[in-house]
Amino acid sequence: MLMEKLLLFLLLFLSILLSPAAYTPPDHYFINCGSKANSSRSDGRTFIGDLIYPGSLSFTKQRSSVITNSQTSDVLYQAARIFKQQSSYEFDIETGGTYLVRLHFFNSTDVSEAVFDVSTVRFSLLKNFTILRSSTTYTNSPLIDEFLLNMTQGKFSIYFTPQGSSFAFINAIEVFLAPENFIPDKATTPLNNSYSGILSHALQTIYRINVGGEKVTPDNDTLWRTWITDNGFLSNPSLAKKSTPYSARPNYQGAFTEFIAPDPVYQTAIEMNIDSSKFSNTSNVTWSFIVSKNSSHFVRVHFCDIVGTSAASITFNLYLNSVYHQKIDPYEKAGDVGSPFYLDFVVDSDESGVMNICIGPSEDSLEHYTAFLNGVEIMDIMGESSLVIESDETKKTVFLVVGLVVGGLLCVFAVGLFIVLKKRKRTPVETSIWLPLSVHGSESTHSRGTNGPMNVSPVPNLNLGLRIPFAEIRSATDNFDEKLLIGKGGFGNVYIGKLKNGLQVAVKRGQPRSGQGLSEFQTEIMILSKIRHRHLVSLIGYCDERSEMILVYELMKNGTLRDHLYKTNRSCLPWKQRLQICIDAARGLHYLHKECAGGIIHRDIKSTNILLDENLIAKVADFGLSKSAPMDQTHVDTGIKGTFGYLDPEYFNTHQLTEKSDVYSFGVVLLEVLCARPAIICGDPQLPMEQVNLAEWGLLCHRKGLLETIVDPSIKGHINPNSLRIFAETFEKCLLEDGANRPSMDKVLWDLEYALHLQQTAVYREPHEDSTIDATFGLRLVNVQQLPSLSLQIERDDMPILRDSITDESYPSASEVFSQLRVNHAR
Repeated sequence: MLMEKLLLFLLLFLSILLSPAAYTPPDHYFINCGSKANSSRSDGRTFIGDLIYPGSLSFTKQRSSVITNSQTSDVLYQAARIFKQQSSYEFDIETGGTYLVRLHFFNSTDVSEAVFDVSTVRFSLLKNFTILRSSTTYTNSPLIDEFLLNMTQGKFSIYFTPQGSSFAFINAIEVFLAPENFIPDKATTPLNNSYSGILSHALQTIYRINVGGEKVTPDNDTLWRTWITDNGFLSNPSLAKKSTPYSARPNYQGAFTEFIAPDPVYQTAIEMNIDSSKFSNTSNVTWSFIVSKNSSHFVRVHFCDIVGTSAASITFNLYLNSVYHQKIDPYEKAGDVGSPFYLDFVVDSDESGVMNICIGPSEDSLEHYTAFLNGVEIMDIMGESSLVIESDETKKTVFLVVGLVVGGLLCVFAVGLFIVLKKRKRTPVETSIWLPLSVHGSESTHSRGTNGPMNVSPVPNLNLGLRIPFAEIRSATDNFDEKLLIGKGGFGNVYIGKLKNGLQVAVKRGQPRSGQGLSEFQTEIMILSKIRHRHLVSLIGYCDERSEMILVYELMKNGTLRDHLYKTNRSCLPWKQRLQICIDAARGLHYLHKECAGGIIHRDIKSTNILLDENLIAKVADFGLSKSAPMDQTHVDTGIKGTFGYLDPEYFNTHQLTEKSDVYSFGVVLLEVLCARPAIICGDPQLPMEQVNLAEWGLLCHRKGLLETIVDPSIKGHINPNSLRIFAETFEKCLLEDGANRPSMDKVLWDLEYALHLQQTAVYREPHEDSTIDATFGLRLVNVQQLPSLSLQIERDDMPILRDSITDESYPSASEVFSQLRVNHAR
């Protein structure tokens, strides 16, 4: 009898010891890269400096260096290890299984230009990675990329490979063993087939969503994960509502443990808003996620019945991408109210790159005609990719092979060039020229000339797939009905239209027989037909029939940024929204300057060329004056074009156009956003001379510590002092006299993101508690370079071209500006 009791006790002890709640990772590495210091986290982890890590870890010290970052107080991100050539961290793996690998990157000035790959021997984890392309760039938070990999006992290495002459960096690394059976090897597909071999792939976490709840930080997660809210993913929030939070601890059963998801995920949910759905089983609640196109994804959906009052009271339907349907019976899966369970699927995305997860009611539901969801995880299933491991011998061989190949290609090129030159002597030379628009007819504006017959092609070197027939445009605008007119500008009128496919568009019809308009028309098509970006207005098409110059854009329903700042009946934009709009525009400009082939200088940045869509997302528009940046020079010598008040004085004086000319113009826009007044005010005899030009007036007030006096009254008192300080420093740097000293757009973007972060984390006070913003805001006044005085003689061919854009008639002419600036060196 004693032996039986002892055996029973041992079994009970072992069951407790081996239970999921007793799980601790047997193999784990938490590395503070580039540091001798340890970083103890509030969640219980300690990241040990890689310079003092005790055994079982190695990295290629001879190929690396260390940089420090004073922009953060977090010890974990105050240092980073830098690699100038392929290097690696190597870990000893003693226990096989599924491991979580997290890579921590923190942006700073020193690492913002890094471009590199991160790989294991079997998988390419990150390709051409740069932190500038990350959604968390320019915030005070790190970027953490998470991967799940199946490992066997032995060595595991993570390789960092710089691209070209760039470098790689890493701030921290986590490698630890997940609980047993954390990821299955098989899962259901939308066709009710079984997908096998998941563990033979690497998984990259794309989304981890706490549906209906608050953000869950590593402090409150069993595996130190972060779960974000579902805000922004619900397609129609009116069809959903948050469930009453579950006050008790979830009743975990069997394999459904707190390591799959923490308590907060299962204690909150989104359920159907029955009042909105009106008991219609077609009114599903839908979450939409942007994913990689035409790729396989591991999807885990979490459920815990905190809605029903008794077991078996609810059944409902789950839909994945509208091609998979499964009935969800919480009682069958978990057995009781408050008991969590989850389902795993492998889902292929299509060309749209959008994955929809829907829940809807089931007619089989006994008591509650509803549906609910607690959490979602989406991971990319990554295929194998062999890694080329560099060595000195490999490099010598590569250089030898490259030299031989290049030499051979040069010989072939020389022979080919000789043959082509001989042939050209015997054939007529073709030229491609733009002809002026015909004054009398509807002929084409372009000809291709030779000594032989002429072949007509209206618009050369352009994306002809974007051409829209004039008849369709005329139909879309009801023959350019004045009722559909939404704006006027120097180029022409802008109408709202609707194409045959139902798409609402903005139609800009150029003024005929305008030489300048033709040049802008061509430039706009050539640029916008080749680029696409979230924060650049998209070109839908164009028409050049009958001497027309018509451009068709996506419709920006909220008009221009200026429309929301002054002389408007629209509601006032709060400060956070203004900051976000500036950030959006800065992202678009950064893309033009640095990520387009060769780079593009916009040359006409102003508040009327920043448009807002229905969600107030900002996009840069009007590329008619844009210029390609020089590939091997610091500037472009060109005639003066732009808008007074925004025009870079250095560009005006030297005729040398650079990316920093856009930065200056953007600095004026920042002041315009803060003060809600035009860049130039003319025709007001009572206005003091120093207030005519916003850039000069804003800098003067900033120097005197009086910036608060010119802040838009509608937002005064609602701006966090630190946010305003960073914002003021930003526009001051943009307006520096010497263009070389102005920041690039990525630095401007960093500062604006930081200003927004400070505003979002602000603790607000009542006006009587803090009546002043901050007298220390005033920095030195920048001696901004000024425009020539009226005594300067301007040749006709060099006359500056001043522009208006949509709803921009109130901007003054050149003569009006100079009549107001009665000083020898006026701006």
